[in-house]
Formats: sequence, structure tokens, C-alpha cells
Amino acid sequence: MDPALSLSGVSKRYGEFRAVDDLSFKVEPGRIFGFLGPNGAGKTTSIRMALGLVEPTAGEITVLGSRDTRKVRDRIGFLPEERGLYRRMTPIEAVVFFAGLKGVPSAVAHKRGIAMLEAQGLGAAMKRPMKALSKGMAQKVQLITALAHEPDLVILDEPFSGLDPVNQQGLETLIRDLAARGATVIFSTHVMAHAERLCERVVLLAKGKKAFEGSVDEARSVAPRRLVFEGAVSDEAIRALPGVAQVSTDEAGVRTASLTPGAAAYDTLRAAFAQGLELTRFEVREPSLHDAFIVLTGGA
Repeated sequence: MDPALSLSGVSKRYGEFRAVDDLSFKVEPGRIFGFLGPNGAGKTTSIRMALGLVEPTAGEITVLGSRDTRKVRDRIGFLPEERGLYRRMTPIEAVVFFAGLKGVPSAVAHKRGIAMLEAQGLGAAMKRPMKALSKGMAQKVQLITALAHEPDLVILDEPFSGLDPVNQQGLETLIRDLAARGATVIFSTHVMAHAERLCERVVLLAKGKKAFEGSVDEARSVAPRRLVFEGAVSDEAIRALPGVAQVSTDEAGVRTASLTPGAAAYDTLRAAFAQGLELTRFEVREPSLHDAFIVLTGGA
């Protein structure tokens, strides 16, 4: 089966500036895929090239088995980072209009739009003008307009931006539902918590280059495990323990030790007790995707 999206050696230059530099990765059908990186890493440029909105300087892009994105645009749903709908339209009018651009008959789009708006808690607002809606409500409407034609590939550029925690949770549920029905979901973000909860695989960009590609667990493995110590113990005593690479202390006096790759937390703790260190609490912290993000982007 063809990948839903494939980039091979793709670059984009603007004069001497390389926005994207020799980028290659594949997204398998039916997956939730995270396209991650700091602001300015090249995520949006890469998405625009994948959609055929920007021509790559070099490389090859295949979308849903086609090298010409125009031939498969009706099978793609896209939520851009720059939000905006016609302010005088109502939500249901917007859904019917944009679904119609993708070839969905108006009667089908109207029925589908009502169901989708009600499912997102927008039933009472579906006939109010867009300009009367809150930012979060308008963003949910725009997301629905990108999904009403039931696309095979959904690309979401910073979809969680501007949403409160409740609506962020609702969007996460929606993304899982899309994948459950067989759609491929690619979303870009610089907030690692969403990717950690949702993604099966991720690509991480830094300064236009691919810094990592793999599973979330594989990404986390590049960051160190940490031990948190509380008690009457000095930084020097902790640094002397086996497996400790560095120690940091917060304002409350809690010390966090980063372990060297492959070091066993149990051996470090056992040495601490053997040396009689006065600990009142200790905790082993597994690395998060955010920790890996910091390591892989060099702290960007």
C-alpha cells in the first residue's frame, strides 16, 4: 500500500536561506503522525509543499499515491495555521460551502454539518454569524469545514493553538476518531504533550533539517532518566554517585540528577543509601517527549 505522504530529499530555498533542507520521511495510511519542531523549524513550509501550495526547490513529494497534489485535493482535509472564515457566514453555511468545494452535494453536506456541529457542542450556534462566535468556537467550526468531506488524509497545522484545555481534549478525541475510521492524520505542533498522547510516530525538525524520525518511545530514549532527591544532601554528594551526569537544584532545594545513558537508577539509589545520604524523598522520572525535544534540537 502506498504511503499517505512521502517526502524524498525535499528542500526549499528562499535565496540563500534554506527553510527546509533535504527532508525525507513517510507516513503510513491510517496513522496519527506528529510533525514536530520549534517555531521556525520549517514545519509550515513543508506542509505547504505537501499540499502543492509551494513548489519545492528540490526533491520529490507523493500524496495519496500521486505526485500531483491537485489530483487528490478532494481527498485531503487541511486546517491552516492562519485561521479565518467568512465573518458573515453562519457555521452551517460555512460547512456546506467548503464541503461543496470538495464535491459534496449540498443536502449531504447540510445533514453532515448539523451532526458534526452538534457533536462539537455548536448546535445552538450553527445559525449565528461567525463574527459573533468566540475564538475557540470559530476554530472548531473551521476544523469541521476541513473534515466535512470525510477526507482520507487530514493535515492540521498547529491545531491546538488558542484552544482552552477542555477544547484541546475534545480535539484529541476527534483526532483519535478520525484515525479509528481509517483516515491518516498529520499534525504539526511545538507542544510535545499532545504528540506524546496521540502519535504513533513522529518527525522532529530543527532549523529545516530532520533531527529525528521514529516512534515516541524511541524519541524518549535519547533523553536521560532523572532522579529527584529531597533531604539534607549536597550537590557534590549526588554528583559523586554512580551514573550521575549532572545535578540541578530548584528554588525549593529539590535536586534533580540526570543519569548517563544506560545507567540504572536502582544502582544510583543503592549507592546513595550505602553512603548514608539523608534522603526524605526520591523519585525516578522517565524522560518525556519534551525532554527528547530539548536534547534533539539542542535546546531550541
